[in-house]
Amino acid sequence: MDKGQELIILAQRVRALSQTALCYSKNDYEIDRCHELIAIGDSITSIVSGIGTDEIAACYLPVKEYITPKVDVRSVVFNESGEVLLVRERVDGRWSLPGGWADVGYSPKEVAVKETKEETGLDVRAVRLLAVMDKRCHNHPASPFYIYKLFILCEPTGGELAKAFDILDNGFFALDELPPLSSDRILPEQILLMDKLRRDPQAPAYFD
Repeated sequence: MDKGQELIILAQRVRALSQTALCYSKNDYEIDRCHELIAIGDSITSIVSGIGTDEIAACYLPVKEYITPKVDVRSVVFNESGEVLLVRERVDGRWSLPGGWADVGYSPKEVAVKETKEETGLDVRAVRLLAVMDKRCHNHPASPFYIYKLFILCEPTGGELAKAFDILDNGFFALDELPPLSSDRILPEQILLMDKLRRDPQAPAYFD
């Protein structure tokens, strides 16, 4: 990847983070700063690409944008005893695989590694894709978003379990002793399927 492409990816990330921040901004100062950051990101993209800032900004307007599914990336980590790594979500007090929304500027593998570190303190290596699931095809609660779920097998390489600001707890659990799961994020049968797939290195990735 050349320097120009790297700059554009960074500019896209600045825009994405700023747009997300607008959803939570509470005062005019925060809102103005978010819009300023969006303009800076578009200016960087314009300088590198030669495309006008107005044309770049138009790509992000709802009336111009082609709506696509949101992408949820989950890290699947087992220890030597065959226990699965879970995190307790602050939002509902229930448990899920480490992970979350895909971030602009990160590959799916990088998201899995980053989220695992942030939510558990463990360093992991992404090994292979286990599954891509259309959330609507599974028994999850209704969601306002249309979501694809990516499950990536990861191996621990270091670190120690530690608390995170948005995670109440974390730990490894035996498959026959799973805690109450956050059904919006993960289902028991999905965890069992991930275990089956990871035990067979030749198994193709599950998708629906």
